[in-house]
Formats: sequence, C-alpha cells, structure tokens
Amino acid sequence: MSIRIVLVGTTHPGNIGAVARAMKNMGITDLALVNPRYFPHEDATARASGATDILEQARVFPTLADALTDCVYVAGASARSRTINWPSMGPRDCAERMLLESRQGTVAAVFGPEKSGLHNDDLDLCHTLLTIPTDPGFSSLNLAMAVQVLTYELRVARMLDAGPSFESEEAPASGEEMEHFYGHLEKVLQDIEFLDPANPRFLMRRMRRLFLRARPDKNEINILRGILSAIDRARGSK
Repeated sequence: MSIRIVLVGTTHPGNIGAVARAMKNMGITDLALVNPRYFPHEDATARASGATDILEQARVFPTLADALTDCVYVAGASARSRTINWPSMGPRDCAERMLLESRQGTVAAVFGPEKSGLHNDDLDLCHTLLTIPTDPGFSSLNLAMAVQVLTYELRVARMLDAGPSFESEEAPASGEEMEHFYGHLEKVLQDIEFLDPANPRFLMRRMRRLFLRARPDKNEINILRGILSAIDRARGSK
C-alpha cells in the first residue's frame, strides 16, 4: 500500500508530530511536508510520542506539485464549499478508492494549513475532495484528528481488501506528467487565442477537472501531447 500523507503550510510543529503518531498507529509511514513553518522542531518530536521514525523519514518540499510528482491519485481534504464543484467523497469511500488506486502507484491525501485549509490552486492537483462529516454545530477538526479519521479508514479498507483489479493494465499518468501536459495545453490555447491570459475565467481549472475525471494513462497523455505538438508545428509552418 503506497500511500502518502501530505501536510501543506503547517504552522504548529506539534501538529506534525501528532500526525506522525496518527499515521504510525495505522501503519502508514510516508509523510511529506510542504513549506512547514517550523520543522524539525522539538514540539514535533514530543507530540510524535514514539513515532519519531516517521518524522526522521519525512521529506520537505517547496511546493505541493513537487510533493505529488510521482502520485497517480490525490485526495485533498476540504470542509469549505468551492466556486467550481470538485468530486467529493467521505473518508470511507475515499479510503477504498485510494487503496484501489495504490495498486497502480503512489497515492496521496493532502491536508492544508490549520486555519485556512487548502487553496483552490492546491485542489487543482487533486482528483477528489475528502470531506469528513461532522456535527454542523461543531464542525472543527484539528489536523491530527482529520488525518486519524482517514488513516483509520485506510486501515480498515486494507483489512477488508479482496484484491479488486483495474480493467486496464496501463498505469495512470503521474502528477508530474499531468503538470507538463497542462502547461503545454495552456500554451497552445493561448497561441491559438482561445485562452486570454489576462482573463482566463477559470478555463484552465475547468480543463483540469475534465482531465482529472478522465484519468488518462501515460499512453493517452503522450497522444494528447503529440496532438498539441502537431498544432504547434502547423502554426509554425504558416
């Protein structure tokens, strides 16, 4: 089970330690940190309470995209409503899907800063939202609690796993491959004057949602990149 927990912009080092403990409780060891305010830190070590090996192995990245380059499926935790609707799952369905997708490569669950949560730019890199149902009268979960809910469901899903397989043996495109494709697509759309860079109007965000739903594999992304390159050549010959 190749599953990564990614924390973005964590402000309190104790929360990183508490997340490490929650992960180790459920047998998950891959922790990635994106621009933490303080790390390493003695408060993180103290709150890890025996899970210091998770902290020692944790990798720090400058951007979320860097932390997800090798991931084939990403769930982003969010409790806020969004202007553009993302697919959304509860923790049980999300855990089952992540376990299934992990047969194809590394999958990740992303959690944002304690106060603000993930930004839309972060969710552009995610295939689905993870939403944890709570009492509307008191809906706030601290970071470690949210991670614990998901990692528990992942543990249960793994114990109950009957070994379902995908219809296709072709591996999904990685996060890095998808980002290269989006950059190429945006450039071509600007070149053909379909996309106004001064007034994008969520176009690229909607295109991301389209291709995240489609889940293209590596071969399909190569075909799409080839089409874009052919458009570039055709424009250059005029």
